[in-house]
Amino acid sequence: MAIPSTKATLKTYCLRALGFGVIDINVSDDQVDDRLDEALQYFAQYHYDGIEKMYLKHLITTADVARARGNTSSTATDVVDTSVTSTWLEGNNWIPVPSPVVSVIKVFPFSDTGGGSSMFDIRYQLRLNDLFDFSSTSVIQYEMTMQNLDFLEHILVGETPIRFNQHQNRLYIDMDWENKITPDVDYLLIECYRKIDPTSYTDIYDDIYLKRYATALIKQQWGANLSKFNGVAMLGGVTMNGETIYSQALEEINKLEEQIQLHFELPINYMVG
Repeated sequence: MAIPSTKATLKTYCLRALGFGVIDINVSDDQVDDRLDEALQYFAQYHYDGIEKMYLKHLITTADVARARGNTSSTATDVVDTSVTSTWLEGNNWIPVPSPVVSVIKVFPFSDTGGGSSMFDIRYQLRLNDLFDFSSTSVIQYEMTMQNLDFLEHILVGETPIRFNQHQNRLYIDMDWENKITPDVDYLLIECYRKIDPTSYTDIYDDIYLKRYATALIKQQWGANLSKFNGVAMLGGVTMNGETIYSQALEEINKLEEQIQLHFELPINYMVG
C-alpha cells in the first residue's frame, strides 16, 4: 500500500478508496482539490494532531510602539437624522501574528516581576535576607509568601488584556505602550497554538482520520454531481443513483466529525477561582 506523503498522493489514495481504476469517479480535479483543502482545514481546526502549542517571541521595535500610539478614526451617521454624526477612535495597538497561528493563549509580562532583578524589589530582598542559604527560613514559608505576592499583583495590577482573531492575524494588546515598553529591548512572548504545515511534516497526510474524512468529502461531491442525473436513463438502460451515494457519504462525514470532536479535540481552557 502506498503511504500518502503529499497532497497529490492523498488525492490518489482517496480516489482509489472510492473505486478509481475499476469505475469512473465523476468528480473534477478542481473539486477533489477543494475537498482536500476542506479536509485539511477541518483537521487543523478540530484534531489536536493538526496543531501544536508554541512559544513565539517578537522584538518590539520603535515602529511598533509608534504605530500603537496612533489611532484609526471612523465616522458614524445616525440612521434617522443624517446630520448627526460622531467620530470614533480605535487604537492601533496590535502586532501582526504569523498566519498559521489559530489562537493566542496568553502574553507573558514585560516587566521582570518574577525575577526581582531590582535591589528594591520585595522578591529580591526576600531572597537576600531570608533565603540566601536555604537554611535560615522554611521553603514552605517562602512559597506561601511568593503566592501571596503573586495574588496581590493579580488584584492590584491585573493581567494585560489581549484580543486575537485568526482571520485578522492581529494580536491586540491593551496597555500603555509608551511607558511600559522599551523599544528594541523588550520582547513580546506569547503562548499560542499553530497549525502544523503538512508540506513540512508529511506524516499528516497519512493520518487515518484525515484519509477517511477526505474520502468521505469526495464521495459526497461525487453523489452531488450524480444526483443531477437522477431518473435519466443512460445507454443500456442504466440509471444514476447519486442520492444514495450522497446519503452514505453524509452519514460517514457526520460519524467522523463526531468521533474527532469527542475524542481528538482539545478541551476548552477555563479558570477555576
